[in-house]
Order: sequence, then C-alpha cells, then structure tokens
Amino acid sequence: MTVEAVTATGGTSLHSTAPAAKPKQTMDSEMFMHMLVIQMKNQDPTSPMDTNAMIGQTTQLAMMEKLTQLSSDSGQGLSLQMRTAAAALIGQKASYNGADGSSVTGVVNSVSFSGSSPSVVIDGRTVDLTALTSVSHS
Repeated sequence: MTVEAVTATGGTSLHSTAPAAKPKQTMDSEMFMHMLVIQMKNQDPTSPMDTNAMIGQTTQLAMMEKLTQLSSDSGQGLSLQMRTAAAALIGQKASYNGADGSSVTGVVNSVSFSGSSPSVVIDGRTVDLTALTSVSHS
C-alpha cells in the first residue's frame, strides 16, 4: 500500500502564524504581587508563610520601585544638565576632531535637542556635544 503526502491547498495551514505574546524579561511590581498572591494561595495551611518573610519581600519590592524611580530621575537630570551646557555654548569657540582626526575649531552657532544627546552647529557642521574636545571664549 502506498501512502501519498498530504499538502495544504488554498493557502491554509495547520500552524498559526500569529505572533505569540512576548514574555516579560524583567521583574516589576505587578509580577512580584502576582507571585506573592500565588504563593499565599498555595501555602500549606498548617504552616503559613512567615509574616517577617512577607514584610521582607514587600520591603524589597518598595526598594526596587524606589531605585527604578531614582534611576529614571537621574537620567532626566543628566539630560537637563547636558541641554543647559549645550545652550551655554552658543557664541563660544569650540573644538572637535574632524573625520581625518585633525582638530577643527569654530564658533557654536546653534544647538539642537532632537537626538538622544544635544548637538551643536559649529560653522555649519553638526557635532554631538560629547564629541567636543575643548571650549573657549570667542
């Protein structure tokens, strides 16, 4: 007896092409609380969870949230400092290394905040603020 291969016709498929939900890669407060609730639901009634352990876990959660907030605030503060520093350079002489490695000096004409870090325009050329090698009064 011969067995013939079965093929799909009409563009149908046995496998779904819809993307699966991407699992979370980081722990957050929602995931922590979900795990804590599951832990409490499944605990042994004769040996309930130690309240000190529960308080310790919730304290760790609060600390994690505060550290995350502190990190975010810190990044925003750095961004503000970079913007302020870039704006103060307008009208000043600044130097940077050109494509060939030689030092290029010119006057900062304007500042742009459109990228991830501020950039300055020196004599018509846009230069990232972090690429400046020196600044002096013109």
